[in-house]
Amino acid sequence: MSKGNKGFGSQFTEGLDDEINLDRATPADGIIASRSQTLARLATGKAVADRTEWVDPAKCRPWRMHNRDLDHLNEDSCRDLIDSFLSAKKQRIPAIVRRLKGDPEFEFEIVAGVRRWWTVKWLRTHHHPEFDYLVTIQSVTDEEAFRISDVENRSRKDISDWERAKEYAIALAEFYDSSQTQMAFHLNLSKSWLSRLLDVARLPDELVAAFSDTHDITVRVARDIKPLVGDPDGLAKMKEEAKRLIEARQKEGLKLSGPEVAKRLVTATLAPTIKSTFENELRSKSGEVLLRYTKGRGGALTIKLPGKAGAGRAELLKAIESLLP
Repeated sequence: MSKGNKGFGSQFTEGLDDEINLDRATPADGIIASRSQTLARLATGKAVADRTEWVDPAKCRPWRMHNRDLDHLNEDSCRDLIDSFLSAKKQRIPAIVRRLKGDPEFEFEIVAGVRRWWTVKWLRTHHHPEFDYLVTIQSVTDEEAFRISDVENRSRKDISDWERAKEYAIALAEFYDSSQTQMAFHLNLSKSWLSRLLDVARLPDELVAAFSDTHDITVRVARDIKPLVGDPDGLAKMKEEAKRLIEARQKEGLKLSGPEVAKRLVTATLAPTIKSTFENELRSKSGEVLLRYTKGRGGALTIKLPGKAGAGRAELLKAIESLLP
């Protein structure tokens, strides 16, 4: 446990990436350094062949803490894998699963490889029923499963900050006693980076709703908004602006990028708070405004007369008298 990623996690996940440039990932320092060697071992059949099987994807389900947003898995987002599988006529790199007990519907739970699972399911329903799901079966605890998933997906660019942040926030509470120091140690992360990522998951729901796509909420966006969340006045102004953005999106089809939404929210905090100076008004029988007024502390009365009064002097004085104690 104390070895973090370089200990437990790496023994299962070195080299276990998707086809086509491993989801277009870039190498992660100290985490995936030996993946090319592992890929070679898998290709020659020299690596853990006894733990790898072809299974029916319908018998698999994603683990509750997988960090893929299933709503964002579609033909376009998985096009590279679809083409790769068709070209190779199979899935080449296994996903990581664990066996389920007492579930009559599913046999396996996917720890890492949800995107590969979705792709195989898509192919089977689109004229390629011959495709099966290649998996490596492991026996791991929830915390170990979380670290395996994190190691494999750490460098993936197609996993959003939002997806990663929500997963980390759950793991922080469930596995690390809400200690960011403990979590950073076990995952071999810097505490500052972990803190910035968790800030994404901690944004108020009212502000999150202002974004047309949660995948637009990045670490940078959260960094810009976070300092203002702690200020009650600033937060109130951002919530009001969020309502306006939601209304414009629903009624006018307004679609802004993540940075643009963040700028609108932050800019809203710079505007002075506009308070209604006159909350009440009296009208004539014909419906014209005679005057507007507010009652302050200690019985103070403030009256404002419209520039062009449509009522006569007598009617106006009578209206004023009606306000006097």
